[in-house]
Amino acid sequence: MKNKTATVFGGTGFLGRQVVRELAQKGFIVKVATRVPERAYFLKPAGGVGQVVPFRCNYREAESLSDAVAGCDLVVNCVGILFEKRKKQSFQQVHVDLPAMIAKVSAQAGVQKLVHISALGVDKSSSQYAKTKLEGEKAVHANFPNATILRPSVIFGEDDSFFNMFAEMARYTPVFPLIGGGNTKFQPVYVGDVADAVIAAASQDEARGRIYELGGPDVVSFKEIYERVFEYTGRKRCLMSLPYGLAKVQAVFLSVLPNPPLTRDQVDGLKTDNVVSKSMPGLVELGIQVKGMDIILPTYLKSYRSGGRFADIKSA
Repeated sequence: MKNKTATVFGGTGFLGRQVVRELAQKGFIVKVATRVPERAYFLKPAGGVGQVVPFRCNYREAESLSDAVAGCDLVVNCVGILFEKRKKQSFQQVHVDLPAMIAKVSAQAGVQKLVHISALGVDKSSSQYAKTKLEGEKAVHANFPNATILRPSVIFGEDDSFFNMFAEMARYTPVFPLIGGGNTKFQPVYVGDVADAVIAAASQDEARGRIYELGGPDVVSFKEIYERVFEYTGRKRCLMSLPYGLAKVQAVFLSVLPNPPLTRDQVDGLKTDNVVSKSMPGLVELGIQVKGMDIILPTYLKSYRSGGRFADIKSA
């Protein structure tokens, strides 16, 4: 893979930055396509001098996208949003229109491989998030038939916005809601494993045109996710069952926040389990040895304990 060039869209995000680091370690010259190149400067130390290059790109202009993928061997699209930002960012724009344009310009530029990050359960969920993600997959394959699509479950890792959000809430929230009873199943996957899957998909010819569902070794309910957070942060909180209807009412008020912890669309998403299908290939087929939550979560959730990361040492 040395001396090859890769363009990563969404390279400054939680997953994207890990993908950039992995590609740099494999010897790729990495172009980080971003609207504000200065925001990608922190990624430069991931490679040698001039190996990681922040590249100015307007995601809404086909010509700008074409410039970003020009001369590349690999393109990785990590762009995605969990909620819409009124007129600024819609699911249709980010999950459908952008992937379609990326796939089209990549095909026109003669890019060898395209890896598109989707989401697990998009073919089952009724949420707009999932529906547009599925439509985006179809748009990618329509424009770049040999693209590899990865569908990860909830991604966790040191900088995630999932477990960290609940751990932060546990500092000041005495009661946690169990939406729909907290029975929705998840199969959280480590961010490093997803990044490794991107590398594997880029290097294996048999991955061309295929869809992979990525999940970790643990299948847990939403209630069990809370319990993991309470265990590793040392903060016990009460759990209260909240029907889907009341959760949607609550989400109406939370949606006005800049980064809402819950939206009505996410409530719809919680009505469907988020686990891999036995009939679909996944991390094992890509040759990835998966890491469980109990190995990774304690390494960063302990910082939320009363007294901080070294609370146990202080008490001793």
